Amino acid sequence: MVTVLANADLENSYAEAEEDFRAHNPKSATLYEKACDVMPGGNTRSVLHYAPYPLTFAKGEGAYLHDADGHKLVDFLGEYTAGIYGHNSPIIQGAIETAVRDGIVLGGPNLMEARLARELVDRFPALELIRFTNSGTEANLMAIGAARAFTGRSKVIAMQGGYHGGGLYFGAPSPINAPFDIVLVPYNNPEVAAEIIRRESSDLACVIVEPMMGSSGCIPASKEFLECLRQCTSDAGSLLIFDEVMTSRLAPGGRHGELNIKPDLITLGKYLGGGVSFGGFGGRSDIMEGFNPRSKNAWRHAGTFNNNIITMTAGLAGLTQLFTPEACIELNKKGDVFRARLNKTIQERGLPIQVTGLGSMNNIHFTDIPMERPHTDPVSSRKGDLMHLDMLKLGVYHARRGMMNLSLPMTDADIDFAVSAFEEFLDSRRAILK
Repeated sequence: MVTVLANADLENSYAEAEEDFRAHNPKSATLYEKACDVMPGGNTRSVLHYAPYPLTFAKGEGAYLHDADGHKLVDFLGEYTAGIYGHNSPIIQGAIETAVRDGIVLGGPNLMEARLARELVDRFPALELIRFTNSGTEANLMAIGAARAFTGRSKVIAMQGGYHGGGLYFGAPSPINAPFDIVLVPYNNPEVAAEIIRRESSDLACVIVEPMMGSSGCIPASKEFLECLRQCTSDAGSLLIFDEVMTSRLAPGGRHGELNIKPDLITLGKYLGGGVSFGGFGGRSDIMEGFNPRSKNAWRHAGTFNNNIITMTAGLAGLTQLFTPEACIELNKKGDVFRARLNKTIQERGLPIQVTGLGSMNNIHFTDIPMERPHTDPVSSRKGDLMHLDMLKLGVYHARRGMMNLSLPMTDADIDFAVSAFEEFLDSRRAILK
């Protein structure tokens, strides 16, 4: 039976939920305090922090997490799309054990890197040649650098509210962004984008865009918008970069393959390393040949662990044995059904909430304004904060910003559990969600 919680107002409700969180998670609190002694704010990855302090996890198994206080949660965060294989797949474990047994930090080409490269080139239509990095952030920085070197131009167009890694954050002014000459355009607005591309064309190296914004709320780009970017960049002699660090998981050939739109370069990351640190960028061979070390004036691309054997081995095992094209299609179908169920529960209650996304990536928004581009306000954000704490108490782990991702080991029962928890949240907090 649903318990209708005290809902005098939103801030009081949140304060009560935070107090309850502290009471139920004392060990995480102690560990957080110790972390603060040696790391700023006890944190080394900004997105993992939330108030009053984040849960500390002791272990993961399948689609489940166990925190320091002994709670078991269904993991709908999925490491922000990197955890597609779950936490302890025997196949991934075996691949990593083999790599470690045969020796790490080899300091030269290894047996797996070209095999993983071949698998990726065969899978994603835009890839003719690829290079590896250690993260999606690095991949995006290198792709932009390649575009500037290839075109001899300096300016970069990105999206308002977009995110392409720690040095390419456009949700708010960031003093630590990479010092590129950035021009921002509104997402999903082809008319404005076309006008700005034409205006900047003489010095425009590239346009970078996620075909569905991931960190900014799982907001799909319309095909019209992406086709506009493709045509306008071609007309301007500029390059089009699709950041598919997250969205490559949405179809066997990535989002660009599904839409049949071919960018000049794509960037990859997250799950493609089998759960180990990974990034990659590639595309047209005439661009990527700029990195060919046999050329006299080759562009330098360093990185001690670019081809590390653990990532190469785990990534290859994951793609060939677990996240096959067939498994990709099935997981994304399951995600579409999950999102439809969440939206149905909202609609049945007449609440101004919506769930956006595609396939196995979803995001809950506390607004009924159509989500064509990022939109936040303090009240909506606070409702999201409250949902996060309530769902944690109910046993569901997801991003504070409302992102929920599916993973391969997730069962129908896990999905039913999350839907029921969401219904519990909606019913118990109805008074302040209207």
